[in-house]
Amino acid sequence: MRLSDLKKGQRGRIRSLDESVSKLRLLEMGCLPGEIVEMQNYAPMRDPLVIIVNGMIIAIRKENAEEIEIELL
Repeated sequence: MRLSDLKKGQRGRIRSLDESVSKLRLLEMGCLPGEIVEMQNYAPMRDPLVIIVNGMIIAIRKENAEEIEIELL
């Protein structure tokens, strides 16, 4: 399952990040394997997404969220 598939209020654990140009930026924002992420909110067209990871609220593009593989909790 991908982070972009989470519904509002759902939580998951990050399993891996795809190899991409934005991987380093995602890692710097705290999107590390093993971290728990919660879908806080999203725009009407589901882009951008607002997530909580490591106690920080982060807005990321849907295309970046599709690069993050998670498992539901």
